[in-house]
Amino acid sequence: MVDEGTAIRSRILELTRELVALRQQGQVFIPGTTRVPYAGRVYDSAEVVALVDSALDFWLTAGPQADTFERRMGAFFQSRAFFLVNSGSSANLLMLAALCAESTAKLSGPGRLVPGDEVITPAVTFPTTLAPILQHGLVPVFVDCEVGTYNIQAELVETAIGPRTKAIFVPHTLGNPCDMAILSDIAKRRGLWLLEDGCDALGATFDGQLVGTFGALSSLSFYPAHHMTMGEGGGVVINDPALRRAVLSLRDWGRDCWCEPGKNDTCGKRFGWKAGELPEGYDHKYIYSHIGYNLKATDLQAAIGLAQLDKLPGFVAARRRNFRVLMEGLRSLEDRLILPSLDPRAEPSPFGFAVTVREGLDRKRLVQALEREGIETRLLFGGNILRQPGFMGITHRTAGELDGSDRIMRDTFFVGVYPGLTQAHLDHVLEAFHRHAR
Repeated sequence: MVDEGTAIRSRILELTRELVALRQQGQVFIPGTTRVPYAGRVYDSAEVVALVDSALDFWLTAGPQADTFERRMGAFFQSRAFFLVNSGSSANLLMLAALCAESTAKLSGPGRLVPGDEVITPAVTFPTTLAPILQHGLVPVFVDCEVGTYNIQAELVETAIGPRTKAIFVPHTLGNPCDMAILSDIAKRRGLWLLEDGCDALGATFDGQLVGTFGALSSLSFYPAHHMTMGEGGGVVINDPALRRAVLSLRDWGRDCWCEPGKNDTCGKRFGWKAGELPEGYDHKYIYSHIGYNLKATDLQAAIGLAQLDKLPGFVAARRRNFRVLMEGLRSLEDRLILPSLDPRAEPSPFGFAVTVREGLDRKRLVQALEREGIETRLLFGGNILRQPGFMGITHRTAGELDGSDRIMRDTFFVGVYPGLTQAHLDHVLEAFHRHAR
């Protein structure tokens, strides 16, 4: 019976490989007709087979695949831990929640964040980088962003620090690393938490060090547009071991227990705890030390992620190659376009290729022309987030003017560099830019 089941399973997986190969045949790019996406899933039979194989085990919650994925990502970052969650947005939420947890008040260093404390962050951002700051009653302090790098102007951060400033929270925009030498130095000298939103930047380095390893915590996204995918999904890189328990508890309902799914009594005293005003010996699996969430991903997603992780070096290399092709191909248009600026200490892992139109060139017209050519474009997230309808009335402070952020909002957009693009795609993009940016 076991041998028969194994044979059937093997046949199912073989048929899956054949089906994926059949579906991916005959995909021909036709310039001007076939879309050039700004991002997308890049996969083959390995991911689909991993998904089907996991589904046959029918472990629907986080389980052995998720555990393996967390271990491998922790090893990739050489971090104290890595926790898989259901999105990059949830990862950002967990990081801020951990800094606001009561248990964090017991730690040395910056300590617990409480309502009214300030978090320095760039004005050009994605909404769910900013939202957790507001959701926890904290006050964002906005610093301007630089046209070209599209990151926070690190040299202005120290001037933004006030009496209630407790943290710096920076995204590495479009996979281009922030100046982590300046930011790390400020955080250390001024006793501030440093958090990284690394959702766009998996595999990027600054001064030879992986982005996501500078801050106490860092986030990742595995949404299909990102460097690797499992559909919805994300993660938190734990670099400060003192925050590990808080992040784990907050992800898993706020419970105090750290047993893995399907396991009991890892601590050896499941019925020996005394917490709060509970009876002594209350089951540790039902003691809640935080007001938490349920932000776990599933084993099905983790199975896909493991197959994608095997391909990550190739994905990053392809993104860098495509970025270089666009950079070189658009050099002759620098009188019309501002091309990306790269710190010589940084090795980006590009999420997209951003350009800013110079005076005399209308962004809207250029974007519409590219879209008519089948080239997908995106504006740079929320632009100056304070101009967005949902954020215009928020409590905040600004450090200086936000002229760069307004310029990015008016004049910047990006096109794709993801690994699914071929040389034919890139040639079409370059030809279209040269036709319509003159």
